[in-house]
Amino acid sequence: MLPFVSLALFPLVANFEVKNLNLAVVDNDHSSLSRRLTQQVTSSGYFHLTEVADTYREALYSIEQDNADLILDIPAGFEKDLMTQQNVSVLIAANTVNGMKGGLSSSYLTSILNDFSMNLRSEELTTTTGLIAPALTVIPRYDFNPHLEYKYTMVPAIMMMMLAMLTGFLPALNIVGEKEKGTIEQLNVTPVTRLEVILSKLIPYWIIGFIVLTICFFVAWLFYSMVSVGGYLLIYLFAAVFVLAFSGLGLVISNAASTVQQGMFMMFFFVITFIFLSGLYTPVSSMPDWVQVISRLSPLRYMVEVLRFIFLKGSTLFDLKWHFAALTVFAVFFNGWAILSYKKTGR
Repeated sequence: MLPFVSLALFPLVANFEVKNLNLAVVDNDHSSLSRRLTQQVTSSGYFHLTEVADTYREALYSIEQDNADLILDIPAGFEKDLMTQQNVSVLIAANTVNGMKGGLSSSYLTSILNDFSMNLRSEELTTTTGLIAPALTVIPRYDFNPHLEYKYTMVPAIMMMMLAMLTGFLPALNIVGEKEKGTIEQLNVTPVTRLEVILSKLIPYWIIGFIVLTICFFVAWLFYSMVSVGGYLLIYLFAAVFVLAFSGLGLVISNAASTVQQGMFMMFFFVITFIFLSGLYTPVSSMPDWVQVISRLSPLRYMVEVLRFIFLKGSTLFDLKWHFAALTVFAVFFNGWAILSYKKTGR
């Protein structure tokens, strides 16, 4: 149920698109152009007009009461100055308690004001000269996610987060759990090698990883109509190596921990750190340079990129050869460490 419910809900709530912004307008001009500007702002789909205030102080009080997110203050003489001087100042005041929301809302509103200004200039030039104003038309093309749906970038990343949580935490609690229950001594006297013990602990979580990933594929298709452009076999190949690497890390922690609680806290530290460095929520390229270097030590970063590239772009194994090499190195390193760190008496 964990991967099913998580993947069904997380992409809907972990969304950084800013919409339904509450706008308070102070119209000191009450002209046709000021009303037209207000209508153009509200018709953009981003802003919801909650108040038309008489004064700026009233609009500011609306922000303080959390009834508005930003203020558009249109000065007196707006239409007259715009038609005669071709230049007028408009005030945008945004609530930046939430910095990202305040910054994006201001950028959206500024862009709408620029479009409004360009349309007026075009109309004025056409009216006064009778000529069609020259214009440059930009038609953007967005590859791989043409509608800029944020959920399409979140779903593959959340799949990997679920895979990391389950195949990382469970192995981390395995051996240390046997230590607490005292059954580790019975295991130590059996005629098996350390390699066989680690494999016996590793293979079940490898299978669980495939089951979890299959459930995630089903949920992505059922709720979001998402189908991998590059197929699924390549994803399973990368997932197999990733689960080996992450489960190996869990076994290393399980070998080192003395109690289940200690193992949980240690694994929690690594999982949260890897998630923050993976580019799950923010692009790695937006991080400071030194953090980008550290993020190369996160197996989750490579797997998040792999799943996004295969799911949305249809990338091939050749395109992702360096990601595969990095995950293989992690798998060999962590599992080798798990075998060497397991203390077994006898063979």
